[in-house]
Amino acid sequence: MRLKVLAAGIAFAAAMGPIPRAAPAAAAPQGALAQLQSQVRSDSPRQFRAFYAARDYRPVWFVDGSPSPAAVRLIQLLSSANIDGLDPGAYHVDRLAQSLDEARDGDPRTLARAEILLSRALVAYARDLRRTSDPAMTFVDKELEPTAPAPATVLDVVAAGAPLEQAAQMHPLYSQLRTAYVEWLDRWARLPEVPIPSGPTLSSRSRGERVRLLRKRLGLADGATFDPNVAAAVRAFRVGHGLSEQAIVDAPTLAALNMPLRAEETRIRVNLERARQLPAPSRGRHVIVDAASQRLWLYDGNDMQGSMKVIVGKPSDPTPMMAALIRYAALNPYWWVPPDLVTKNIAPNVISEGLGYLKAKGYQVLSDWSEDPTPLDPATIDWKAVAAGKLQLPMRQLPGPANMMGTIKFMFPNKFGVYLHDTPNKDLFADDDRRKSSGCIRLEDAPRLAKWLFGTVPTASSSAAEERVPLPRPVPVYITYLTVAPTGSGLAIRSDVYGRDRQPGLRLAAAD
Repeated sequence: MRLKVLAAGIAFAAAMGPIPRAAPAAAAPQGALAQLQSQVRSDSPRQFRAFYAARDYRPVWFVDGSPSPAAVRLIQLLSSANIDGLDPGAYHVDRLAQSLDEARDGDPRTLARAEILLSRALVAYARDLRRTSDPAMTFVDKELEPTAPAPATVLDVVAAGAPLEQAAQMHPLYSQLRTAYVEWLDRWARLPEVPIPSGPTLSSRSRGERVRLLRKRLGLADGATFDPNVAAAVRAFRVGHGLSEQAIVDAPTLAALNMPLRAEETRIRVNLERARQLPAPSRGRHVIVDAASQRLWLYDGNDMQGSMKVIVGKPSDPTPMMAALIRYAALNPYWWVPPDLVTKNIAPNVISEGLGYLKAKGYQVLSDWSEDPTPLDPATIDWKAVAAGKLQLPMRQLPGPANMMGTIKFMFPNKFGVYLHDTPNKDLFADDDRRKSSGCIRLEDAPRLAKWLFGTVPTASSSAAEERVPLPRPVPVYITYLTVAPTGSGLAIRSDVYGRDRQPGLRLAAAD
């Protein structure tokens, strides 16, 4: 794994704290202001000209004629752009550094030249970060596709003295995953790859050759005892890989220790690419569903306002990755029964219990899958043919306590027929593995989502099915698949049950 060229950027990226704040109205020599005004007017796009004119041509990268901490930080950020899957050479980092160094002499022309070069480089970096290459993501509503922030939006961040990472308007999950990736490179990618054979769980009482290999894998001194140094290193490794803080090497820990570093890095970068598709904070309120962790989050800009468990698609019926607008809620919903469940569950029960089973469960046999189908007489159906898979039968379940949709579903019309919905089977949320649906997303707490979306929980005006309650303003939902995700103390690496981590088309250039 080629990581050496990251060294210059890692020192910056591993310390992602706020930069010292520069005064928004930083003073500059009068000659520098005039020179900057002249150069901006003659050699800059319209949006750059408008930005600098609005601030009377005061520079954003210099304070009292000297480079600001933000200017130095930008060089470091662009030097580590390969972490983002971008080419640092595209931003001419050497030229920027030279220009910044030349501007230290206070000459108005060199200061103006450096000012414009730095601003253009940051705007280009922010633009490139918003470009994604994952073909698995479908943007149902095209306005949800990632777009580059306006130059003035990018540069306002610098002018306000905010962290440069905010300039690109990336989702918090992206920023957190990037930070965790840098920490992984610095802490774990430097250790030797030493395969450790399977066997009993290793702990403080363990001795022998497997412990010797464990010590070597963790970069510790040679030995065959599981001493306090090993215990501390194992705890750190487990926490850094999304496991509990225990000094044991069980099967999940062993799998993480034995994963080739190149493969682990590739998975991290695949997920960084997915996180790039999440919305900018300026999008405002939005819902994130992660099928890999089987959780949902409620965001308002950068502010995470709630979370809940969800049930997602089985490996045979994966929940698709998409971005769409939640436009309305449907109260007293029908449940349109997936054809495989009609074959596997309903038809055998009709054969064994009779047609009364359908009435007791509230099932209707339908003429077709349209929004206004004609109910059919179930006595006219060859149920043995349905059970044998020879006849596919459209069916739905009427609203009621047993309805699999519960009392409400949240609709974002899409070609996959996927939506968020309530469920009466709350006991399923106690399971760690909640991949049990046919693709739709069942909610642990549908009323809480309804209150967050509408301000109150909508109530039906009658017992009629499928009563629509439109959202005054549609809210985006982003359904993603983060098999590697930030934990706050490292990375959680999850099973790729949908087999998406090796799909072609992703930008996976090595971080070198």
